[in-house]
Amino acid sequence: MKIICIGRNYIKHAKELGNSIPEEPLFFLKPDTAIQPKGHPFFIPEFSDNIHYEIELVVRINKTGKHIEEQFAHKYYSKIGLGIDFTARDIQQECKKKGLPWEKAKGFDGSAQISRTFIDKSELDLYNISFKLELNGEIVQNGNSKNMLFHFDKIISYISKFYTLKIGDLIYTGTPEGVGKVQVGDILKGYIGEKEMLMVEVK
Repeated sequence: MKIICIGRNYIKHAKELGNSIPEEPLFFLKPDTAIQPKGHPFFIPEFSDNIHYEIELVVRINKTGKHIEEQFAHKYYSKIGLGIDFTARDIQQECKKKGLPWEKAKGFDGSAQISRTFIDKSELDLYNISFKLELNGEIVQNGNSKNMLFHFDKIISYISKFYTLKIGDLIYTGTPEGVGKVQVGDILKGYIGEKEMLMVEVK
């Protein structure tokens, strides 16, 4: 099982971090050990002083495919979930300055929170999915799939040029603006529409 994450897929988020706007999907991988066990708290790792939350819609692949044409990409997923891409921002920035890969800032153990359930895509308007993240009861991120630079089918088609997609692979599709630092004791809750999809306590 692969965890594939799309970066800079919302213009305002790219700008808030001072990044350029990509002309094609930008992606990186997390190992399967990044999946945060369901119901477990997120423990801030000792190697970082600046862990950020990033709420994202998540596509789960349900059919193996390679070189998938965009017009057929909708056949390769049936459900949409929600996830948090925890990022060691201090380590990421240090690696960027040195021109080094920054997987260790994104792929550490527990860095991928995933929702307990997924929603059948037939129940959603895929081009108008609202989602949000609450931090201690306050909304900190508020996104909508209509604001994606690259939509689900484009993402799937593009990734499949490089990697064979397999059943169970997860694609984190990018985060909207409003990312920020977590502290011990924080409670994060993620929603698609008004449906609570996940909750994680920070320790």
